[in-house]
Amino acid sequence: MPAEKIVITGFGAVTPLGNDFPSTWAALCAGKSGAARITRFDVSSFPINFGAEVKNFDPTQYMDRKIVRRFDGYMHFAYAAVAEALRTADLDREKIAKLGADRFGMIIGSGIGGMQSFFEESEAFLKGGYKKVSPFFIPAMIPNMASGMLALEHGFQGLNFSVSSACATGNHALYSALRFLRAGDADLIVCGGAEGGVNPMALAGFTSEKALSSRVDAPERASRPFDKDRDGFVLGEGAGILVLETESFAKKRGAKILAELLGAGASCDAYHMTAPRPDGLGAAAAIRAALKDANIEPSRIDYINAHGTSTPLGDRGEVTAVKNVLRDHAYKVAMNSTKSMTGHLLGAAGGLEAIVCVQSILDSRVHPTINLDNQDAELDLDFVPNTSRAREITIALSNSFGFGGHNASVVIRKYTGT
Repeated sequence: MPAEKIVITGFGAVTPLGNDFPSTWAALCAGKSGAARITRFDVSSFPINFGAEVKNFDPTQYMDRKIVRRFDGYMHFAYAAVAEALRTADLDREKIAKLGADRFGMIIGSGIGGMQSFFEESEAFLKGGYKKVSPFFIPAMIPNMASGMLALEHGFQGLNFSVSSACATGNHALYSALRFLRAGDADLIVCGGAEGGVNPMALAGFTSEKALSSRVDAPERASRPFDKDRDGFVLGEGAGILVLETESFAKKRGAKILAELLGAGASCDAYHMTAPRPDGLGAAAAIRAALKDANIEPSRIDYINAHGTSTPLGDRGEVTAVKNVLRDHAYKVAMNSTKSMTGHLLGAAGGLEAIVCVQSILDSRVHPTINLDNQDAELDLDFVPNTSRAREITIALSNSFGFGGHNASVVIRKYTGT
């Protein structure tokens, strides 16, 4: 008997381009950048003073004011994205209870967790000692708390944990959910990632590491994946959440099926703390594993949502990996970078980019890679420069690669019901 399909029935997002996915998608297709000078805190002493902030976001629309005060910004974004994902999947707490809450799981990851809370409580400790540290400090900071609190919020009583693998977090959450659903450990799993990345400590750390673009004169042009003049990524934040369920369960409850999560693969570079392998072999192994898991040939891929961070080494390594696996077919694939507009959402990136793949399939449209004005001659694939494009897509691949050599790729297919 063939393995049951795992399908996608809902999604939600909070990004530097919009506080829900429809507004984010419209901005992506229009080629708008979410990068600008940071306004949330004083950046006058920072050599790099810009990022891709979530804008005009009111967490009290999604959660009680007490919870807003007690928990970190990454959780605020997760609450909003989960609410949207459940709404698009036509689920509320009452329906969840009737359908069997003990079979509903949640896997929401974060690459860093509550760094803003860590920063604020460290300041309080240094000024006034331990008595000034909030009793909510630890639960506000730890990266598993989004999964825990959102299960409480929506009544999910099934498997529940967090994933943390830097920038590969979102795809690893999808990878995990896919396997648990196939194994019969749940009927439905909400999964993805959330990150409150734009804060003083993260900006300081990535600046010191020299990972960020230094294009302070034009932040909106700083993220330029695959461009000859790329010089680092733009720090972003947000959340990307998907609802996955077995096909039989989705049909039983009358859900609208949006796409199929066909396969996922993972690997480790085992090469360097932060730098990717120049030969791309680790990334290629994850892509190859995802295709094997999906039981498809590389020639079936129509579209790739690249990790595409705009770093000199990262972009080169990813293109090398794609060519390694797809061979000549790599030149026939549309390959773009969502991060050219959103900046790097760190642990939330994979979730958002999987949603982008689903919407690209549904709309038969690929958003552009912006700021690609002088394409690196060594990176000679079709990166959809600067203008969105109509394209029929049956199968999409999404890549996420993180510090520590973590690599994860997912394959998403158009749902036909056959």
